This record gives sequence, structure tokens and C-alpha cells, in this order.
Amino acid sequence: MRGNKPFRVLAIITAAGVLSVTSAAASDIFRSRGGHVMPCSLDGVNPAYHPDIFGNPAVAARDYGFVRSQDGIWHVRPNCRR
Repeated sequence: MRGNKPFRVLAIITAAGVLSVTSAAASDIFRSRGGHVMPCSLDGVNPAYHPDIFGNPAVAARDYGFVRSQDGIWHVRPNCRR
């Protein structure tokens, strides 16, 4: 019975390591909100996935060059430069 104790300890340490790596990977997956937003480009961007940008029109205009028209559609400013 004594010979099994080191193996039990090793198994517990291994399991703890696997769980910590798995939880770190899962947190990255859940933090991802649909990709990156490039300034001056709305190609493939869904505003619903980026409320930090599109929830604040001042940030969208200042940092990314996006403006919202009166009908609620987002557009890139004509003079926008990357």
C-alpha cells in the first residue's frame, strides 16, 4: 500500500495541472467576442459583438472612424484613414 502513495500524489498533481490549463483556455474562448475591429473598416463586423465600441458613438467615431446614420446603420466616415 505504501508504494501507491507517490502515484496518487502524482495523479493529483497531474489532474490539477490539466484542469488549470483547461480553465485558462476556456476563459480565452468565452472572452472572445467575434474577432477584431479594424479602424476604417466594417468588413465582417457585427456591432452586437462589440458593445464597447458601438455602444458609445463617440468612441466609434474617434477611435475607429465609424458614424451611425439616422436610420441606425453604421458607416465608415468618408475621410477615415488608418
